[in-house]
Amino acid sequence: MTTSETELLPDDPEQMPPARRRRANRWLVPPDSDERGAFLDELAHRTTPTFDYYLFSFLAGTIIGLGFLLDAPSLLLLGALVAPLMAPTLGLSFGAVMGSARFFFRSFSGVVIGSLLVFWGGAMAGALTLFWAPSKLDLIHIFAQLSWTNFIVLAVGIILIALATIHSDQKPSIPSIAVAFELYLPLAAAGFGLTSRIPHLWPDGLVVFIIYLAWAGMIGAFTLAVRGFRPANLFGYSLSGALVLLAFVLLIGIGGAGAVVTTQIGLPTLSPTPTLTETPIPTATPSPTSTATQAPPTQTPTPSETPTPQPTLTPTITSTPLPNFAYIFATSGDPPGARLRKEPGGEMIRTYLNNTLVEVLPEVAEANGYVWVKVRVVKDETIGWILRDLLLLATPSPNW
Repeated sequence: MTTSETELLPDDPEQMPPARRRRANRWLVPPDSDERGAFLDELAHRTTPTFDYYLFSFLAGTIIGLGFLLDAPSLLLLGALVAPLMAPTLGLSFGAVMGSARFFFRSFSGVVIGSLLVFWGGAMAGALTLFWAPSKLDLIHIFAQLSWTNFIVLAVGIILIALATIHSDQKPSIPSIAVAFELYLPLAAAGFGLTSRIPHLWPDGLVVFIIYLAWAGMIGAFTLAVRGFRPANLFGYSLSGALVLLAFVLLIGIGGAGAVVTTQIGLPTLSPTPTLTETPIPTATPSPTSTATQAPPTQTPTPSETPTPQPTLTPTITSTPLPNFAYIFATSGDPPGARLRKEPGGEMIRTYLNNTLVEVLPEVAEANGYVWVKVRVVKDETIGWILRDLLLLATPSPNW
C-alpha cells in the first residue's frame, strides 16, 4: 500500500517544497491533525482556571483592599504579587479565536467568579471604614479612572502571557503581575467604594475593570491570530469579531456614559426650567402694584409712626450705650491692675490687669470712704465690686 505525498511529514524542513515550507512556518503548531489537537488541548489546559486561581484571587483582593484602606502602595504591589496567573484571561481570547463556545464560556465563567472574589475582598476592606475612619484615601481614586498608560501596560502584559503560553511551558509570572495589577486594582476599588459609600468609586471602578478586561481579550485574540491561530469555523470568526467590537464599544461608549451617570450631568437641567416658568408670574404682579396709587398712603403712616418710636428708642439707647462699659485703669501695682471683691471692701474674688473690659452695673455703694461700683467682667462673666476710681469710661456718664 502506498502513502500519498500529502501525508508525508519530513523531519528536515529543508526537504519540504517551498510552498509547504512557507505554510508550515505560518503555523506554530504541527500541521498533523492529531498533534495539532494535542497541542490545542494542552494550551486549553494551561488557560483553564483552577482552585488556586480562585483562592489567590480572593487573597489578592483582600490585600489590595487593605492597601487602599491604609493608603499603602506596598500592599497594593503585594496584592498584585499574590494574584494568580492571569492565563484564564487569555483563555477568553483563545476560545474566541478557536471558535469553541464551550471553552469560551468556561473561561468566561471562571474569570467572572475570580473577579467576584476580588470584588468581595475589596468590599470587606471598605466595610472597615464604618468602624474606623482612615486619615486619607489618595491612591484609591487613581485606580478608579481610565489611563492610557494602563492600557499600554495591560496590552504588553497580555501579549507576553500569550507568547509565553504558546512557546514554552514556563509560567509567565512577571507579565501576569502586570495584568493583575491593571485588572484587580480597579475591581477592588469598586468593592471598596460600594461598602464604604465613598462617591466615584463603586460605579467608576467597575466600568474601568470591564473596559480593561475587554481590551485584554481583544489584544490576546489579535496576538493569537498573528501567531498563526485562525478560527476553525464561522462561529469563531463571529465570536472574535464580537470580542473586538465589544472592546471598542466599551472603550468609547461606556467610557462616556459612565461619566454622565456618575456626575449626573442631565439632572441639573430640570431645575432651571420650572424656575424660568414661575418667574414671569411674580414679575407681572408687582409691576401694577408699584404703579398704583397706594404709594402716597404708604408714606403717610411713616411720618406719623416715626415720632412715636423715637421717644421709646431714646431711653433704650441711653440704657445700653458705651458709658456702661469701662476699662480697668490703675496707676499702681506691678503689673498694674485692680481687685474684684464680693462685697464693697469685702473678700477678694480675683485680680484683673489694666485694660480689662467690664460692664458697669447700676448698683453703687459707699464703704470706708470710697465709692464702689458693681461690674461684670466681659471675658469670664464674673460679677463683683470694684473701686470707681480704678475704672476708665469711654464717655462720662451723668450719674458717674
